[in-house]
Amino acid sequence: MGSGRFARRPLCDNTVAMVLMDEYSPKTRFGDWPLALKSILGFWLFYALTVVARAFLGTDPLTVLTNKLSVIGIGIVVTALIYVAIAAFGAGHRIGRKAVIAAASSLIGAVAMGGTLILIEDMMRESKEEFRFQAREGFTVVEKGQQIRIERTAQEPVVLTFPKIHELDPMKRFRYALDLSVTWLFFFLAWSAFYLANQAQAEAHGAERRATEAESAARAAQVRALRYQVNPHFLFNTLNSLSSLIIGGRAEEAESMVLKLSTFFRSSLTLDATADISLAEEIALQRLYLEIEKVRFPRRLKAEFDIPAELENARLPALLLQPIVENAIKHAVSQTRDKVILTIIAREAGPGRFTIEISNTGGRPAPTAGHGNGNGAISTGVGIANVCQRLSARFGSLAKCAYGPRGDGGYSVLLTLPLDRSDV
Repeated sequence: MGSGRFARRPLCDNTVAMVLMDEYSPKTRFGDWPLALKSILGFWLFYALTVVARAFLGTDPLTVLTNKLSVIGIGIVVTALIYVAIAAFGAGHRIGRKAVIAAASSLIGAVAMGGTLILIEDMMRESKEEFRFQAREGFTVVEKGQQIRIERTAQEPVVLTFPKIHELDPMKRFRYALDLSVTWLFFFLAWSAFYLANQAQAEAHGAERRATEAESAARAAQVRALRYQVNPHFLFNTLNSLSSLIIGGRAEEAESMVLKLSTFFRSSLTLDATADISLAEEIALQRLYLEIEKVRFPRRLKAEFDIPAELENARLPALLLQPIVENAIKHAVSQTRDKVILTIIAREAGPGRFTIEISNTGGRPAPTAGHGNGNGAISTGVGIANVCQRLSARFGSLAKCAYGPRGDGGYSVLLTLPLDRSDV
């Protein structure tokens, strides 16, 4: 692209139509239950690990673990019900509403957890573990289960038995249950925050994925439309030329053109409109096309190719060169009596890039109306616009178009593309 002989033009604008799904569109209720289940079990597993560590620091770990298993079981059920509430009443709504539902559900769940633990108090096994400590008054205090024994020197120990919670008066039971509820409230709020954060992240990733898919679909549609723009144009020109051969009584040349035309279309129309092909395949198609045109211009058209072996497997959009080569025939070869040499040259252009230059000698063409191209060579109308739009749609800013007149009266188009040698 560094040659000063090219008139630099910006790439044709590419307006990509993006159709995005609403990030907050209604979702299937309980569709994310695997995530919820994993997070619930993960939270309670962490709690269980802390319980196990605490239990084996004491002298009666079995009783502690047995009692805590009931707590963990009830906690898993309550947490699952909180998830059900969020999924049932928050599906399809914004994270803010889900957070309100989660907070309310956590509060109700914490109260339910505290009340349930009080109700099943009698089902809990009494621990045999003892805690001994020396009081400031010199007494030894021993705590075991619901009892406290105060051992005094030369006196009988004093044994105090705490009442069960259900034996307390209603106000004390309420306060005790409230204390338990506040403790569990923070646990349930922590799980809710973790779950909603993961859900928000999943929604963000989903929206990003849908945006990428929508943009990709829009680009594919545009590339397909631009690709299909080539065939009718080419077919019209070729049939027009075929008609001229028949009218001129050149039956053998017309028959040769028909055979080559059928081969060309059989090869080109089987290609996926959005597919990339190798440079070798693209050049083979252009050779076939030029063979068709040589039937019309056997003495005026000469084609030369300079394609290094190391670039033969470089990928590019199928029939990308077709409009440029076709315009060279239309605006240079067909408008002169002199021989026109059409050259296609491929070169590497630094790391990860390669160029394709399509140029023709000038001859003595007539001016091309409407294109601002006094040399009448490769047109800058539909053909080059199609190529630039296809490159922009396929590669964005990674590809470039440059075109302009040559000093010898001809015209050149230089395409710069990303170098991809993969077969996919």
